[in-house]
Amino acid sequence: MTRLHQDHRAVRSRKALVAGSVGNLIEWYEFGVYGYFATVIAARFFTPEGGSEAEALVKTYASFALAFFFRPVGAALFGRLGDRIGRRPVLILVIALMTVATTLIGALPTYDRVGALAPWLLTFLRVLQGLSAGGEFGGAVSVMTEFAPPGRRGLYGSWQSFTVALGLLCGAGAAALLATVLNAEQLADWGWRLPFLLTLPLGLGALWLRLRLDETPAFRAEREAERPPVREVAGAIVLGAGRIMGWAAAGYTFLVVLPSYLQSTLDATFQQALIATVLANFGFAVTIVPAGWLSDRLGRRAVMLTGALLVVVLAVPLLNLLQDPGVSLTVKGAAVWGAGAVVGLMAGPGPAMLAELFPTNVRYTGLGLAYALSNAVFSGCAGLIIAETIERTGSVDIPAYYAAATCAVSVLALATVPKARVGGPGAAAAPVGDAEGKAR
Repeated sequence: MTRLHQDHRAVRSRKALVAGSVGNLIEWYEFGVYGYFATVIAARFFTPEGGSEAEALVKTYASFALAFFFRPVGAALFGRLGDRIGRRPVLILVIALMTVATTLIGALPTYDRVGALAPWLLTFLRVLQGLSAGGEFGGAVSVMTEFAPPGRRGLYGSWQSFTVALGLLCGAGAAALLATVLNAEQLADWGWRLPFLLTLPLGLGALWLRLRLDETPAFRAEREAERPPVREVAGAIVLGAGRIMGWAAAGYTFLVVLPSYLQSTLDATFQQALIATVLANFGFAVTIVPAGWLSDRLGRRAVMLTGALLVVVLAVPLLNLLQDPGVSLTVKGAAVWGAGAVVGLMAGPGPAMLAELFPTNVRYTGLGLAYALSNAVFSGCAGLIIAETIERTGSVDIPAYYAAATCAVSVLALATVPKARVGGPGAAAAPVGDAEGKAR
C-alpha cells in the first residue's frame, strides 16, 4: 500500500469517526436533557390541576420509555434500508429527523395552554425521536468499525460510546448553567426550552458532516453477498442484547435517573443533583476510550466482564454511601465518579463487540436491533421501573438492586464470548457464527 493510499485511508477513517459519532452526541444530549428536566417537564406537561407530583413524574418517565420502545422499530426500519441502499443516505435521514423532533419539543405549548393535547404532542415527538435514535446507532457503529484500521475496531467503536458521555455531559452542563443563571420560576416557565432549541444548530452541523461522508468499502464490496439465515441473525441479536443489558441499565440508572432520584428520594437540590450527575458522566467519559483500546489487546470479554462484575459488587454499597448523611460531599462525589467509570468499562468495547456479531450485509440491522432492544427494555424503562417500585415499596435501594441484577445477567452472557485470540479485529466483516473468533 502506497503512502498516499495510507494517508487517504486515514483521512476517511477520521471523517467516518467524526460523522458517525456526532449524531449520537446530539441524541444523548437530548435524552440527557429530558432526564435532567424530568421534574420540570412533569409539572409543565403532565400535571393537571389536582394531580400529584409523583404521578406526573411517573407519566413523564412513561413518555421517556415509550420513545425507547420505538427504537427497535427504527432499528429494523432504517437498518434494513442501511443494509440495502447504504449507510450514508440513511444516516443523513435519521439525523434530520432527530433534529426536527428535538427542536420542536422546545417550542411545544404546555398543559396550561392547550390542556390534554400537550402531553400527546410531547409523546408524538418522543416517538419520532425513538425512531430516529433506533436508526442512528447501527449505522454509526457500522460506519466507524468498517472504516477502522486493522486491530483498532474496539478503539474506533468506543468513540460512539464516548459521545454518549459527551452528550450527557453537555446536557447536564446546559441544565446546570440554566439552573445557575435563572431562578426557579424562569427555569420552569421558559428556561427549560433552551437546551432543546439548541439542537437545531447542532443538528445542522451534523447533517453537513454526513453529507460529506463516503460509503464504506465493506458495504460496497459485500452488499450482494448471501445473507445468513434469519435464525442465526435472531440468535445473535438476542445474545448481543443480553451482553449489553447491564451497560444499558446501569448506565441509565447512574447517569440519567440519578438526578430525579436524588431530588425526589434523598431531598437533594436541583443543583446538587446535577453536580452529582456531571461527576458520574465525567467518570464514564474518562474510561470509555481506554477501555475500547484495551479491548483490542486483551479482548472484549475481559474488559466488559470486569465492568459488569464491579457493578454487581458495588451498586448497593455505593447507594448506601449516598444515603448516609454522615459521609462528606467529597467522598460522595468520588463515589458517583467511580460509578460512571465502571459503566465505561462496558461501554467502551460494547459497540465493537456488537459489530463483530454480524456480517456486513446484516450488520446495520443486527447490531442496531440488539442495542435498541436492550435499551428499550433496560434503559427506557429504568426511570419508570425505579420510580414506580420506590413508590410502591418505599425502598430507597431499588436503583442499586436494578443495576446489580441486570449486570449479573450480562455477566452470564459475556462469559460466552470466546477468549481473545490472534486474529483480525479490524476486519470489515465476519460471518455470524465466526465473528468473535476472528475479532475477539
